[in-house]
Amino acid sequence: MKTLLLALAATTALSGVAAAEGITEFNIGILGGENAQDRMTSNECFRAKMEEALGVPVKVFTPADYDGVIQGLLGGTIDYAWLGASSYAKTYLTDPEAVEVALTKQNLDGSTGYYSFGFARKDSGITKIEDAKGKVFAFGDPNSTSGYLVPGAELQENLGKLDEYFGEVKFSGGHEQTIVGVANGDFAAGVSWGDGLGNWEDGYNSGAFRRASDAGLVDMNDLVQIWQSKLIPEGPMVVRKALPQDVKDKVTQITADLWETDATCAYGVAAGDAKDFVPVSHDEYLGIIAARKLQENN
Repeated sequence: MKTLLLALAATTALSGVAAAEGITEFNIGILGGENAQDRMTSNECFRAKMEEALGVPVKVFTPADYDGVIQGLLGGTIDYAWLGASSYAKTYLTDPEAVEVALTKQNLDGSTGYYSFGFARKDSGITKIEDAKGKVFAFGDPNSTSGYLVPGAELQENLGKLDEYFGEVKFSGGHEQTIVGVANGDFAAGVSWGDGLGNWEDGYNSGAFRRASDAGLVDMNDLVQIWQSKLIPEGPMVVRKALPQDVKDKVTQITADLWETDATCAYGVAAGDAKDFVPVSHDEYLGIIAARKLQENN
C-alpha cells in the first residue's frame, strides 16, 4: 500500500467499521460524456468501496452535462469528482475554496497527460482537419478540456474563426455523443480524447474512444484520426474542501490504492488501462486556468 497519506488514514480507509465523523452521506459526481447508466455501471464498484469505508450511504450522480457536476461541487451537493482540467479551472475561478486537488490518472508509460483527437468516418474522404472545411464539426461540452477548450483554441489559432471555417459548429453534449454522432454521420468530424498509447483501432489504451469501443458503440476501424492536439494535463480528482479531514483522507486513499486492490474496478473508473492514480497539485493546472480565464473574458 502506498504511503500517500498519514498511516492512520491508510488504516481507517479500508476498515468501514464506523461512520465517518461529521457526515451522513457522501456523493460522487461523474462528468457527462457517456450515457448515465454506463457511468453508473462503470463506477458502481467504486461507490461500494467508498460506502464500506465511510459507513454512510454513498450515491453516484450523473448530471447531463459537465456544469451539473461543477455546480454540485460549488453548492456542496457533490463531494468528490474526477474533473477535466477545464472543469477544475471553472470551479476554481468561481470559488477557490470549493475543492482540493487530490489525485490524477497515470498512464501505462508513467505520463499524466492525454490528447484531443480530431476524427471522421473512414469512408468520408476526410483524412486531415483541412478536409473538414465547410462541413459540420462537433465539439463535446463547453466545459470540456479535450472536447472544447484546448482543441477550440488550437484549431482557431491555425484555421481562423471556426464558425466561419466549418460549415457549422455544434456541441454534441459529450464525448460519447460526438463519437457516436460522427460514426452515424450526424457530424462530418469532431474531437474527443484518448491517452494516445496503444492502437487507434482499440480506441487507444484509455479514454473516450476506448470506452465507446469497449461498450460496442463504435468500431474504431470505421473511424480515422485527422488531427491531434498538444499534450493536455490529465484532470484532477477533487474533494470538497469543507469535508472533515478524515473523510478526505479515506476517499483519497481508496482511490490511490484502487489499481492495487481492484484492477477491474480501476479500469472502469479510468476509462481503460492505466498504471495508477497518483498525487497532483493545483500548480499543474495554472496554464489551463489562465486559458479558461482568457476565454471567459473574451
